Amino acid sequence: MIRTVNLVKVYQTDEVETTALNELNLEIKEGEFVSIMGPSGCGKSTLLNVLGMIDSPTSGEYFFMEDEIGHLSERGRSNIRKHNLGFVFQSFNLIDELTVFENVELPMLYTKVPSNDRKVRVEELLEGMNIMHRRNHFPQQLSGGQQQRVAVARAIVNHPKLILADEPTGNLDSSNGDEVMRILTKLNEEGTTIVMVTHSQYCAEFGNRIIRMLDGKVVTENLVKQYL
Repeated sequence: MIRTVNLVKVYQTDEVETTALNELNLEIKEGEFVSIMGPSGCGKSTLLNVLGMIDSPTSGEYFFMEDEIGHLSERGRSNIRKHNLGFVFQSFNLIDELTVFENVELPMLYTKVPSNDRKVRVEELLEGMNIMHRRNHFPQQLSGGQQQRVAVARAIVNHPKLILADEPTGNLDSSNGDEVMRILTKLNEEGTTIVMVTHSQYCAEFGNRIIRMLDGKVVTENLVKQYL
């Protein structure tokens, strides 16, 4: 599903040049749950942004579903994102002015899903996440755990092939963190590929493979368990 070849990402200012990704080579198969670990500043989040087509590499190649992404316009990358990717962030990134229902529904507006189908899908997810009773509340009226469940529901509402999760339990207590990991594990068991950045060894071991990064490169890969 994902393959990178000599991927480089350099950030430049007038005075400083920072290499965030340094000829990084990576392959992730469809159906895997891959955890990415490493110290702060090693390039984990930059890699996730490139894989999510939010950012473009400075050089190298990125293949998604066998298609090389680098030559695509922003519109082309956006079209792939809308139909194939879901994002879960540490800070939830919900829109304060929208209700729970509206936050989850939003990605389907971008993909022009009919109104009745949107309603059915959102209600199905809210029931599954045990937050249907909060459908008309706003994010600031929710606990951190509830906000992250809404964020996960939003990420999967369009049935993405790939979920990219950046420290999804970072702002949660252990109980709510376990709940989020349970949800991600279930999604993976149902066939969704997941790539998760985490500082937590405990969370990393929910995946089937752990990749460790240092100085913008993959330095080790450990198989935790076989995936189906």
